[in-house]
Amino acid sequence: MLYQRILRPLFFRLPAEKAHYRAMDLLQSARRLPGGAALIRSMYGVKPRPEQAMEAFGLRFPHPVGLAAGFDKDARWVDGLADLGFAFIEIGTVTPKPQPGNPKPRLFRLPSDKALINRMGFNNGGVAEAAERLRALREKGRCRVIVGGNIGKNKATPNHEAEADYRAAFAALHPVVDYLVVNVSSPNTPGLRELQEREPLTRLLRVLQEDNAATGSPKPILLKIAPDLNAGQLEDIVALTRETGTAGLIVSNTTIAREGLRTSAAELEAIGAGGLSGDPVRDRSTELIRRIRTLAGPDLPIIGVGGIRTTEHAREKLNAGATLVQVWTGFIYEGPGMVRTMLRGL
Repeated sequence: MLYQRILRPLFFRLPAEKAHYRAMDLLQSARRLPGGAALIRSMYGVKPRPEQAMEAFGLRFPHPVGLAAGFDKDARWVDGLADLGFAFIEIGTVTPKPQPGNPKPRLFRLPSDKALINRMGFNNGGVAEAAERLRALREKGRCRVIVGGNIGKNKATPNHEAEADYRAAFAALHPVVDYLVVNVSSPNTPGLRELQEREPLTRLLRVLQEDNAATGSPKPILLKIAPDLNAGQLEDIVALTRETGTAGLIVSNTTIAREGLRTSAAELEAIGAGGLSGDPVRDRSTELIRRIRTLAGPDLPIIGVGGIRTTEHAREKLNAGATLVQVWTGFIYEGPGMVRTMLRGL
């Protein structure tokens, strides 16, 4: 209640991207105080309950709720976010070379819709920087949570050279993460979604699996897809997961659609392009999960993401066929007690 009554109104007075970094600075500053981390865990952490443990793609999760990619792009706050009870945290999207992303402002709140629009554009400090932070956490024994690494290509890299970018990011992150995610579904890098077509995507996933096998200790590779795929594309995606040995799907990324929003058309026009997340995509992503589960059968792990704020929202995804769920926009609106509250009802 502290967050929703006091902190959220204060943060929402700031531009959305600035508020994001201020909130994380506040969390990390609190953890550095004597006893601060222990206090945060006592307030917001989650005690493992055996009946909520899940197994997926060879990993055992203490419960099904994780944090989606995009929140901690550069692996700066993994230890602090773990104190808030997440079962797993997905860092990234990271690219081989650092890049600033799209011009600011590029993150916008839609409070009446409990939604966000972003056109960040894979802003990150480069994969080497993120990998080094994760390596240091593991060496110090401070990585107490399953970590996924979400990888993409640099904006300047043409699609016909994208494989090299994904291979470089994969190689750097492989030793320091528990699973990897191929992101070809962001709407904010020009032409990226063209890589979701069957031929280039099959080729990309196969070469990454070859690199994975060559490490001698292969790790799960998942694919994150857009919510705007048609029926034929969905069938292709499910088929190629079998062909390439892809360990699971993350369903789904942000949408470019704008239908049914309470936010005025004038405000949406002023915001401009970007991916929409939060409540408005909940039904879309849940239906996509249901369709993929029907196509894929019971064995393919699916991480459901999109519009999850409450226990009921998470249950909808799980009932539709998701194995695990991730939150992002809902976390902005509900605050640090979100995971504990959600798990009480699951």
